[in-house]
Amino acid sequence: MDHFAYRDGVMHAEDVPLPLIAEAVGTPVYVYSRATLERHARVFREALADVPDKLIAFAVKSNPNLAVLKVLGAQGMGADVVSVGEMRRALAAGIAPEMIVFSGVGKTAAEMVAALDAGIGQFNIESEEEGIELAEIAAARGMTAQCTLRINPDVDAGTHDKISTGKADNKFGVPISEAGQIFGKLAGLPGVNLRGVAVHIGSQLADLAPLETAFAKLGVLVQALRGAGHEVTHVDLGGGLGVPYRVGEVLPQPAEYGAMVARVTKDWGVKLIFEPGRVIAGNAGVLLTRVVRVKRGIKDPFVIVDAAMNDLARPALYGAYHHFEAVQPKGAQMTANIVGPICETGDTFAMGRECDLLEAGDLAVFRTAGAYGATMASSYNSRGFVAEVLVDGDKFAVVADRIEAGAIMDAERVPEWLA
Repeated sequence: MDHFAYRDGVMHAEDVPLPLIAEAVGTPVYVYSRATLERHARVFREALADVPDKLIAFAVKSNPNLAVLKVLGAQGMGADVVSVGEMRRALAAGIAPEMIVFSGVGKTAAEMVAALDAGIGQFNIESEEEGIELAEIAAARGMTAQCTLRINPDVDAGTHDKISTGKADNKFGVPISEAGQIFGKLAGLPGVNLRGVAVHIGSQLADLAPLETAFAKLGVLVQALRGAGHEVTHVDLGGGLGVPYRVGEVLPQPAEYGAMVARVTKDWGVKLIFEPGRVIAGNAGVLLTRVVRVKRGIKDPFVIVDAAMNDLARPALYGAYHHFEAVQPKGAQMTANIVGPICETGDTFAMGRECDLLEAGDLAVFRTAGAYGATMASSYNSRGFVAEVLVDGDKFAVVADRIEAGAIMDAERVPEWLA
């Protein structure tokens, strides 16, 4: 459920009509609903009611907006980060450092130092080499890094290849066949407290079976590690739960996920860590856009909107589907190609899509754009960066300014020898 609905023929975000935001802020613009963010955080937390000891750390990469993080932090969420920039955003939003988990395969020495100095709660080590480097850095500073070792369980998540992270040929984690040996080596190093293991097999999962398979493998590993004399107190189960992008699409609900987790992990005796992202933020946002013009096509007309692949990259990157509908439907339908203005054929949101009848100047939305939307934006074609708005009941505020192309150009320099 989300809080984007029609009232008197006009789509609203909570109690705010979207044309009001378009008039005040311009388009394209991302619009987030505070009520939806809070509801999704609550539903996910309630789904894990049978897990006694847990940390729910929002995957900041899915939506790093400070206002969004502030809302979720107030709901008791920590933060899963994959860069020092994301860590600083989480801290700036008021999330306690001990509730921050630092993941990612490419942590630099400078990032490790910054995270240690910030006092974050956990590093998810992705390789033996990373663990050794972190241990040396922490020991040299007289510190101990709290860590888990990320395991690659070689489980196919059944999702898009580019967001699959748990197969043997993916870059993430250490092979499960080598996990015991690597864990033993790292656990003996000064500077780290290797207190458990982590797993994350992919994003937008439409089936719980791969997750259960991965978790079961992790449970066997936990037993083996304890049998070898290691203390295991924390297990990070990652995220990945999918959300419906298509009308009528049915995916596993958080309650089903929570029941599976409670069943599989009931005898582990550990603190569980979760890293939800898309399932919290996805349906909490839309990308509001305006039709530039409708161009006659050989078969179907092209509806050219002012949003583009630099604003919403998922369709160009993954062939991803986003439901597209008019803000003020006319009651008629059309079949059209939905495209943006960028000079790339890849700047195509949909081909041959059945949608509301649209004309130049009409407003429309791409639904389920609250995750992996604005955060993946670029300034390609010197278009600048899209604005972001948060709605709270009958009020709204710009929570990320539109960065015009001129401001980006102001940061560039021509050397004297070219002047």
